[in-house]
Amino acid sequence: MRTVYLDNNATTNVAPEVFEQMRPFFCEEYGNPSSIHTFGGKIGKLLDKSRKQVAQLIGAEASEIVFTSCGTESDSTAIRGTLESYPGKRHIITTRVEHPAVRGLCQYLSQQGYRVTELSVNREGLLDLDELREALDPDTALVSIMWANNETGVLFPIEQIAEIVKASGAVLHTDAVQAAGKETIDVSKVPVDLLSISGHKLHAPKGIGVLYIRRGTRLAPLLVGGHQEHGRRAGTENVPYIIGLGKACELASESFKDELVRVRKLRDRLEEALLDNCPGAKLNGHKKNRLVNTTSISFEYVEGEAILLLLDRLGICASSGSACTSGSLEPSHVLRAMGVPFTSAHGSIRFSLSRYNTEQDIEYVIEHMPGIIEKLRDISPFGRDKTKPD
Repeated sequence: MRTVYLDNNATTNVAPEVFEQMRPFFCEEYGNPSSIHTFGGKIGKLLDKSRKQVAQLIGAEASEIVFTSCGTESDSTAIRGTLESYPGKRHIITTRVEHPAVRGLCQYLSQQGYRVTELSVNREGLLDLDELREALDPDTALVSIMWANNETGVLFPIEQIAEIVKASGAVLHTDAVQAAGKETIDVSKVPVDLLSISGHKLHAPKGIGVLYIRRGTRLAPLLVGGHQEHGRRAGTENVPYIIGLGKACELASESFKDELVRVRKLRDRLEEALLDNCPGAKLNGHKKNRLVNTTSISFEYVEGEAILLLLDRLGICASSGSACTSGSLEPSHVLRAMGVPFTSAHGSIRFSLSRYNTEQDIEYVIEHMPGIIEKLRDISPFGRDKTKPD
C-alpha cells in the first residue's frame, strides 16, 4: 500500500541531504566541541557554520542564534526567561489560538499569579490589533504571538504587531515554528526580540530547535550550568542534529521560492476539489493570508477521527489539528476560538504539504475523499439530510 503523507505541520521527513550531512558525526567525528584537543575543537567550527546557516534563513546574526532541543524548549526559554528578567512585571499577552507549547505554559503561569490576556480571533482566524493595543499596559512584560497558526496556517501580521509592542516597551516573542522555511522571515526588518524554530518542521530531525535572541535582549537562561551557547543554554551541544539543522536551513533558503509556488498549486488543487465534491465542506481560516502548504477543512456532521481512520486504511496521513493534542476527543481550541460550529469543528481535517509531495499524491486523495465522506454520512443519523442539496 502506498503512503501519501500530508501531515507535514506535525513533522517532516529528514531530507536525504540532511541525513548524509549528519552521518559522520555519530561514529566518526564524535568529538565534544568544548574539548581543547583538535579532534573535538574542529567540531566547534562546524557548529559555527551551522549557526550561520540558520541565521541566514531568518536574516539574523550568527551570534543571536541559540540551539535548543525543540520548539517547546525555545518557547519556554523565551517566556520564562523574560519573566525572570523582569520580575516586577506580571502581565503576559498571548492569543487564544497559540500552540500548546505557549498556551499551556501561559495557563500554568496564570496559576502562579501571573495575569494572562488571551487575544481573540475572528471567524477567519485573524487578530484585531486594537485589542492588542488595549491590552498592553505598564505591567506587561511579554507578548507571545505565533507567526503562523499550526492548524489553519493563518498568518499574523508580526511586523505590525512588533511596532505596537515595541512602542509599549514590552518584549515580543513569536513562535515561528510553522513559518520557518515556508514564509519570508527577516528579523533585521521585523523587530521581534525572540523567535522560536523547530528543526523537524523543515526537514531536519526531531530533537533540535533554535531560539533567536536579538542582540541586547535581556533573557535569563532556562538551563544553567556549563558555558555552552555563550552561557545562554547549558549542556553539551547535540552536534549531529545541529549540523543537520544547518543543512536543512540552507536547503530551505535555496529552494524557498520555486518550491513554495509548486506546493501552493498542489494545495489549491486539493482544497478546491474537496470543497467542490464533498457536500458540507468548508474552509477554516483566511483564504489568502495563510501558509502555502496548509488547508484545514471542516466536513459537517462527520467525526474527524472516523475520517482519519478511513484515510489511514488507504495510506493517507493527515490530522485533525495539532499533533500535540491529537489524542484528545475535544474539538480543536483553535477552531473553537474562531467560532466554528461544533458540528463542523468535530469534522475538521488538516492537510499539510511539503516539497516532497507530488501531483499523484494529491489526485489519490481527491479520488478517495468524497467517497469517505459519503460513506460516513450514510451511517450518520442526521448527516445526509443536513448536507444534501435542496
